[in-house]
Parts: sequence; structure tokens; C-alpha cells
Amino acid sequence: MPSLYVHIPFCRHRCGYCDFNTYSGLDSIIPRYVEALAKEIREVGTQGDAPSLHTLFFGGGTPSLLTAGQAGVLMQAIRHSFSIEADAEITLEANPGGLTEGYLSELLVLGLNRISLGVQSIHPAELAVLEREHGIEQVVSSVRAARAAGFANLSLDLIYGIPGQTLDTWEESLTRVLALEPDHLSLYALTLEHGTPLRREVRSGRVPAPDDDLAAEMYEQAGERLARNGFAQYEISNWARRMAGPDAWRFASRHNLQYWRNLPYFGVGAGAHGYVNGRRYSNVLAPATYIRRMDSGASRGWPLSRAAARSEILSNDEAMRQSMWLGLRLTEEGVPVGGFQHRFGVSPDERFGREIDELLAHRLIERQAKPDRLRLTEHGRLLANQVFVRFV
Repeated sequence: MPSLYVHIPFCRHRCGYCDFNTYSGLDSIIPRYVEALAKEIREVGTQGDAPSLHTLFFGGGTPSLLTAGQAGVLMQAIRHSFSIEADAEITLEANPGGLTEGYLSELLVLGLNRISLGVQSIHPAELAVLEREHGIEQVVSSVRAARAAGFANLSLDLIYGIPGQTLDTWEESLTRVLALEPDHLSLYALTLEHGTPLRREVRSGRVPAPDDDLAAEMYEQAGERLARNGFAQYEISNWARRMAGPDAWRFASRHNLQYWRNLPYFGVGAGAHGYVNGRRYSNVLAPATYIRRMDSGASRGWPLSRAAARSEILSNDEAMRQSMWLGLRLTEEGVPVGGFQHRFGVSPDERFGREIDELLAHRLIERQAKPDRLRLTEHGRLLANQVFVRFV
């Protein structure tokens, strides 16, 4: 069963570390963008005979810049053009600040049931390095507003390895965030992406370079702290509040699991990516170009829309490689050997025996017998890129 990603590329301010397809100063075209997005949703969904969705994700950018009315237009288009499972996970990414109980209550009525809040840090100096515009007060008020509105699934993001960050300030961020009682946490190591202002600041010497060894200590520190507080790690950068009984992984991100399991998903919006029927595709990047394409572009064959810019059919070997490195991101589940063989007709060992043997010998991955699967060791989580590169 596929998922749907909806890209909202607008921000009040573009942060210095961000290399996503986002734009500031384009608020005036948001209404036209929403109209174009609704067109693409209808085009893809109706051509595909109303595929059934079990997760939706509004990402960006800052999707919370949409009014409740604009979000309603998009949800109406989705419900008209796709089938949405009754228990579907429907997530909206948001920045702290400006979120009110009234606004969030309207989103809940529309069917959204999960909020992902970009906290990143609680310390003003660290937030300044990242060029974030909020403070801890806005984080607290946004969390309170989400809970008061009725959201029972709340995810918070943090960044570690920020220049000037210490083990003590990182511990303080973890403490303050855990006190907010989230259901899910995503912890990301800062990376200096090409073309970003922060990378230029570091290369010029105006900002100190991130310390990789210190970042590794922060990662281990976080894992230990979260485990003590009832969170279980299910992916390299993601922890969910562990529940009792058969619903133990209730708060794991079902949408992101779709990506890591290399399962199909539609992508709509400027710069969105999708993977359906073995076809990987992406849309044009610029919002204005996207709007023009959806207004007057040439029709494309399903699952592509008029906004598609690139498309390719993955070979069986490419799909196998992708399934290996994505699956190994899942720290508990890993790559199920039986599932891999059922999907591709060969076992991971038959196709990647040499790579697997080397990784086992270096204790970067381990084999679990029941159920039969391959997954990262704790040591391998710290050196995950050295594992993934074997399958790219």
C-alpha cells in the first residue's frame, strides 16, 4: 500500500544549514501554489484509479504556513482522488512559534493526526548558528497547543554536532525536550551541505567546524539517555516511545518506514520525489515553474504528472542495492532475509555475499537467526556510512 508526500516549499526564513528545496519571500504565490498542488493530486490520484494510502506527510519547507483553509483544499483533493485508510497516519511538519490551539484544532478536524516539530536546540547560541528564529518558549507553547488541540502523536527534532555545542548543552536540550513528553524523537547530526551559508561560514573560518568525535559522543549519550526514559531506537536517527503489548511500535513514523522499507510512495509538489511501480521520479524545483507546468504543461503517463522533470525505471539490481542500504538503517528490523528473497528471487547473501562477509568480519553488521535478518551492530551505527557505501 503506497504513501503520499506533499511538499510545501515555503519558509519565513531559510536557515543557514538547510539544503532542502525551500524558498523565503514567496508568500504571495502560496494561494496559486495550493491550486496547482490540488491539480497535481487529482491528476495523479484519478489516473491511478484512486490508490489506497496508509500514510500522508506534509513536509517542507514549513507546511504550517498554510492556512487551515488551504490545508483543507489539499485534504479535499486527496480524499477525492485517493482512498485513505481509516487509521492512516497523517503528519504535518511545523516550526515552533505561531502555532495556536485554534489552528491545530482545525487541522485535527481535517484528519491530520501527527505533528512533527523542528526544535533543533533549546540554546539561543546554537539556534543562532543554525539561523533558527524561535526559542524554547515558542517550543513549549507549541507543544502545549498541540496537546490541548487533541494531537496524541507528537514528534520533535533535535540537531547535534552544532559548532559550539558541548556535551552539557546537548544534555540540557535532551532534558528539556524529554520534559515535554513527546511520543517520537528524531536526532540528526549536523552536516555541512554544499551551497549552504553555514558551510561557507565554516570554510571561511568564521564558524568553527563541527567536531565529528564529539558528535559521536553526543549520539551515544542520547541513545543511553533515551533508553532510560522509555524510548526505543528503531532507525539510526529515530526513537519512539515504547508501548506495552502488541502495539509496542505505535509511535514509530509509519511514513518514514515506507521509505526505509523501500516501498512505493507518491510525491507531489515542487521538487517532490516519488517511487511507484519501480519508477523513481522527481518534479521541477522552482515553485513558479511548477505552477506553470500544472497550468499548461503536457500530460505525462501515470504515475507522473505534468510537473515531472526526471524519471527512471530502477533495474532489479538497483532496487536490491537500495533495499539493502535503506533497510540497514532500521536498527531493530534490519533487512529481513526472507522478505528480500521473496521480493527479488535471491537472498541477500546470494547477491551481496562478499560485502556481507566483510561487514560481518568487521562487526559492522550482525546476523540474527530468529527472525532471519541482517542489521547494524551498535558499532556499525556510528560508522553507518561505511556500511551503506557498499551497496550504493
